[in-house]
Amino acid sequence: MYSIYQDGSDAGRFAAQIYRGLREGDLGTEPVVELACLIGELDSGCPPVREILERPAAELTPEEVAQLGRDLLTLTGFDRLWATLETAVKVVEGDVRASGIDAVLDLTIPDWDDSGCARVGCCGGCGGPHVWPSSGRDAGVALVEIADAVQDVVMEHIWGVWPTCPEHRLGLHAALVEGTAVWQCAGTVPHTAAAIGDLGPSSRPRHSHRSN
Repeated sequence: MYSIYQDGSDAGRFAAQIYRGLREGDLGTEPVVELACLIGELDSGCPPVREILERPAAELTPEEVAQLGRDLLTLTGFDRLWATLETAVKVVEGDVRASGIDAVLDLTIPDWDDSGCARVGCCGGCGGPHVWPSSGRDAGVALVEIADAVQDVVMEHIWGVWPTCPEHRLGLHAALVEGTAVWQCAGTVPHTAAAIGDLGPSSRPRHSHRSN
């Protein structure tokens, strides 16, 4: 696995384009060649990189481009980073549902964002803070960043504060405390309300109202 994914890097942007192209079934050769060139600066001898760099791009069939794209994502560990983020989405989705909110969440790379970062999707839309795929290197960090993004899109969806502290009825925020991803309350005495993934029904939202 090559550590080439840095926030805002070209490698991350090309990998995201490959992932999105594979998902949508319209992967072009350009991001595959570009990512292979970046990997080739570190190691030009691995089979998929060598094949991409030695063959004219025009000779590659769509099936070969797709397979080589998948090979590059595996080679660089992008698929593992993404899997960690997707797992985090499902963990936080459990907290959302435990609060009585019926929302289906997913992780997506929107067409309108070419930076290479991911967004949390909620009920057909997406938004919230962006999440860099590199966050998937650490499961705790990934869980906190995903929880922060989920909180944003869920509150936009319900027009209310979520989640709330069972004791103080104040809004909670995601934090990493001694290596554990938790929901923290910033009340008079800041405290941990629950580990992320362990919220119960008492965290139901407080609703606000749209202003006219």
